[in-house]
Amino acid sequence: MAQQLQPSAQLGIFPQFCAQQQMTLVLKEKVLSFSGDDFSVKDQFGNVVIRCEGKALSWSDKTEFLDTAGNHLFDPKNKHFHIYRTMQAEDPAGNVLLTVKAHFQLIGSKMSATFNNFDGQEVELICEGKFLDRKATITHNDQVIAQVGRDFFNARQIFGDHQTHQVSVAPGVDLAMMAAICICLDEQERQKEKLAEFHH
Repeated sequence: MAQQLQPSAQLGIFPQFCAQQQMTLVLKEKVLSFSGDDFSVKDQFGNVVIRCEGKALSWSDKTEFLDTAGNHLFDPKNKHFHIYRTMQAEDPAGNVLLTVKAHFQLIGSKMSATFNNFDGQEVELICEGKFLDRKATITHNDQVIAQVGRDFFNARQIFGDHQTHQVSVAPGVDLAMMAAICICLDEQERQKEKLAEFHH
C-alpha cells in the first residue's frame, strides 16, 4: 500500500487537476520511452488524467499533451546548451510553465522543478532518488508531496503490464503537472544513463 501523504497547500499549474484525495498516477513503460504510440497517463482507477498525441519518436519531436476533452495543455521541450540537463513544459503559445533541472550529486539523483503556482508565487519542488528504479520522493518545503514506488498496488492486474511507474500524489497537488514532472524526470534519467554508457 502507498504511504499516507499529508494534504498539501494547493500546488500546481492547472487548477482543474488538483487531487481531492491521495491519488496514484500510473505511467506505462512505453509512455516513458516514447515508443511511437499515442498514450495516456491514468490514475489507479483507470481514469485518463492526460493523454499524448503526436506519435513521438524522440523527445525532440512535436508532442502535444491534452486533457480528456482534447484541450492542449503543454509540450515537452529539451533545452540544450545548459551545464546540467534541463527540460521544460511549454503551453501552446510557447510560454514556459515548468522547468525541471538536474543537479550534480555524487550519490543518487537530485532534480528540481520550478513553476509559478496558482497564487502567482514561484515554487520549487525537489526530487531525490532514482526515478528509473522507482524509488524517489518529491518534496515541497521538506514535505513529501509525491512518492515513486513499486508496490502501491498491483498495476499488472489493472493494466496487464508490469512495466509501470506508480507515483502517489498528495491531496491538493496538480496531477497533470505531476505527470509532466515525472515524464521530464524519466527523460533526464535516461539521458544520464546514456551518457554514462558512452563514457564507458
